[in-house]
This record gives sequence, C-alpha cells and structure tokens, in this order.
Amino acid sequence: MGINMTTFSSLRIWVFWVVLVGFFVWDWHDSRPINLRKEAPIIAIGSGQAPSGGHCASF
Repeated sequence: MGINMTTFSSLRIWVFWVVLVGFFVWDWHDSRPINLRKEAPIIAIGSGQAPSGGHCASF
C-alpha cells in the first residue's frame, strides 16, 4: 500500500505547473504595467557611460 513512482512523478509534475502558473498569475496581477515609451530602444543597449568596477567590467 504505497504510492508508486508513476503516480508520485505525475503529482510532482502537476505541482510544478500549478506553482509556476500561480507565480505568473501573481506576478501579472501585482506588477505595474511597463511603459514601452520610457524604455530605451534595443539598439541603445550598451551605449552610455562605461561601467566601472572590477576587472570583469573593464573594457
């Protein structure tokens, strides 16, 4: 009288998807909408002031 592995795996898959969908619903409901007009255009990524910091941020 135990839970076989197929049932346990199926349950874990269902729990994963329910938690993931629940997270997306919560995030969608709680987040403010993004104003795309205030975002930088994709072509501008990487332009601007050069980063400062450790050796990995040096150009």
